[in-house]
Amino acid sequence: MSTDNSDFRPLAGMRVIEVGQLLAGPFAGTLLGYFGAEVIKIEPPEGGDPIRSWREMRDGTSLWWATLARNKKCITLDLRTEKGRELLRELTNTADVFVENFRPGTMEKWGLGPDTFKEVNPGLIYARISGYGQTGPNATKAGFASVCEAYGGFRYVNGFPGELPVRPNLSIGDTLAGIHAAMGVLLAYIGRQRDGLGQVVDVAIFEAVFNLLEAVIPEYDGNGVIRQPSGSTLTGIVPTNTYRCADGKLIVIGANTDSMFKRLVEAMGQNQMADDPRLSHNAGRVTHQDEVDSAVQAWASSLDSASALAQLDEASVAAGPIYDAKDMFEDEHFRARGLFQEVTIDGKPLNIPAISPRLTRTPGRTDFAGPSMGEHNAEVFGAILGLSETAMDELKTAGVI
Repeated sequence: MSTDNSDFRPLAGMRVIEVGQLLAGPFAGTLLGYFGAEVIKIEPPEGGDPIRSWREMRDGTSLWWATLARNKKCITLDLRTEKGRELLRELTNTADVFVENFRPGTMEKWGLGPDTFKEVNPGLIYARISGYGQTGPNATKAGFASVCEAYGGFRYVNGFPGELPVRPNLSIGDTLAGIHAAMGVLLAYIGRQRDGLGQVVDVAIFEAVFNLLEAVIPEYDGNGVIRQPSGSTLTGIVPTNTYRCADGKLIVIGANTDSMFKRLVEAMGQNQMADDPRLSHNAGRVTHQDEVDSAVQAWASSLDSASALAQLDEASVAAGPIYDAKDMFEDEHFRARGLFQEVTIDGKPLNIPAISPRLTRTPGRTDFAGPSMGEHNAEVFGAILGLSETAMDELKTAGVI
């Protein structure tokens, strides 16, 4: 019997109401929708989600929107009006999941907090994303990703000693929070199968970043060591660094196991380093890090990047180039892994990134790019809430949708 379920996705049948804007909450919705959930995104009638007009644009809409709002049914609803809030309550009572990323207290002020739905929809999973979480002395503070990346410890270790901490040119805190929210929703969804009850998923951006810190906390508490920024290296692990080749291109080498280090230096023609007892284990290489990195850099400088990487591949040493978007787009491995999915927007093709993880039997997929504002109003308000065309026209005239 065939086991091909490629047309079936694991979250098929899950209805998600996404209320919020910008990145953290919407990215959680994107992840759920990619794997089959029906995601209904709520936007204000005037302007919609700000990301529609952020960064690089094409034909009046952000290219970012195409990927972030993929697979979502976009409807407009003014939550500043009582009628808008009433319609959202009705819609949420048909849903499995509610995702919001407003400042704590906002949804309660609007009469849309988790307790609102317990009686009619006790199975509702209510995911909340905020800068500092729903409790604690900082809960009501404004908390964007940039600030929370600093507060959560990530920025401190990111950069070069003695210089200003560096932020990646990405909103990594928001994205991490969205991933954590999606994971929390799935855990709660599994838990609901036991007793039919939903729960609140409380995600703080700073805690999502805090989860990245590996041994930073026990190193401080156990040995009083505060990990510092280390530029392009990784404290306590050698060699793992970025090296410039003769053609000016940069490569990363991570030969930080004892056996791989030996293969590296043998490939470099430095057999005396392979036999040096000072360098046979990581602790010794950490002590002599400058010596090791200088030798690797001297070797890299003698070769163009393609030749250096070819030699390292032959020696089974972990190494690779530093890619930009153009490099990724032209790389055969990215293509072979299906990391670009083509959508059509106003008759024009656009490649957007696929989303991992990769499931062999029930993979996720992109069905369509981010829709126009209110594109699914008639479908959602009509088919789900049973509103007539006349009623929807009246709501539109009143500015509610």
